[in-house]
Amino acid sequence: MILGRFRLDGQVAVVTGAGRGIGRAIALALGEAGATVVCAARTAIEIERTAAAIVSAGGRASTAPTDVTSPAARDALIANTIAEHGAVDVLVNVAGGSPPLVALATDDAALEEAFRFNCGAAFALSRAAAPHMLARGRGSIVNISSAMSHVVDSGFVAYGAAKAALDHLTRLLGYEWAPKIRVNAIAVGAVETDALTPFLAMDGLRAAMEAKTPMARIGQPEDIAAMALFLASPGADWITGKVFEVDGGAPGSTWPLRIPGY
Repeated sequence: MILGRFRLDGQVAVVTGAGRGIGRAIALALGEAGATVVCAARTAIEIERTAAAIVSAGGRASTAPTDVTSPAARDALIANTIAEHGAVDVLVNVAGGSPPLVALATDDAALEEAFRFNCGAAFALSRAAAPHMLARGRGSIVNISSAMSHVVDSGFVAYGAAKAALDHLTRLLGYEWAPKIRVNAIAVGAVETDALTPFLAMDGLRAAMEAKTPMARIGQPEDIAAMALFLASPGADWITGKVFEVDGGAPGSTWPLRIPGY
């Protein structure tokens, strides 16, 4: 039955950034689909709430307080998941982000940090999980990228370049690790998370962003979770090395405020 291909029964999924927003929505979706979800993020109380929500809905979950910028923490996350649950079948790299900063105010440290957080951490976690997945003959990695990887706006040179690197990392790993490990990414548009909500409260900003979006609304974390579940599941078994734009059909940036570039 076709719907059965979207189930994750018996699989173990690690989700970073699982404490809130898109990461939390993805963790809940994978748990609902039958996966045992390891919820990872820096803030313990947030991932505890996510795991409790999965369990209260009849699923299985555990928590792993993790700073993905720490090499030791990344290695421990994968090793401890295998020791506790016996496998890592799915890895969803959600944790990332960088504050808006115009190019002339972006120093070397800010650029390097953006790449470490948004691309390097995802690669390191994937590299840690890959030997186990290859030995088992299967695995799915889903990277959460951004529309800013391929659209232009001022204030996002470090973040956008790092997400563009993540997109091509996805393509390269998808090619190199096929056919055993599938690697795909989601280029996320404007989604109503804690990071965006304060801006949406500004006069007229929500309406302006919705007017620039063909689907006429701001995205919700569940919109991204649905795509992540598809890519993680056997329903996407013939898909790898691809970056999917989930952005309400926006042809370019939906951000209507231009940060002065100089």
